[in-house]
Amino acid sequence: MSDRNEDTSRYPRLGQMLSGIDRPQSVQKIIYALYVICALLVAAEFFYYKKTYFSAEKIPGFYAAYGFFMCAGLVICARLMRIFLMRPEDYYAPKDTDSEPYPEDQLSRETVDD
Repeated sequence: MSDRNEDTSRYPRLGQMLSGIDRPQSVQKIIYALYVICALLVAAEFFYYKKTYFSAEKIPGFYAAYGFFMCAGLVICARLMRIFLMRPEDYYAPKDTDSEPYPEDQLSRETVDD
């Protein structure tokens, strides 16, 4: 998060407009605006004719529900795949160049007096 007391007058116009987005009140407003937009889009499906190819497409809100469940399914599948694909933290360590000791004769050590 940015500093709340910073001077935004020297920012470009877009930077001035976007400088308050990370405030908690602004985040809540954005979330509520997204809820309203989603509700309006689902409600709009009742007011126009849809040419459908499958019977499920005739259900109002079908694509919203389908999108939500597919997104949730992707997240669940990714979490399940993590069980099989995750490696230990030191998986590459024995063969990694960072794990090799640096030759002592190439180190230049300096002493610092406090």
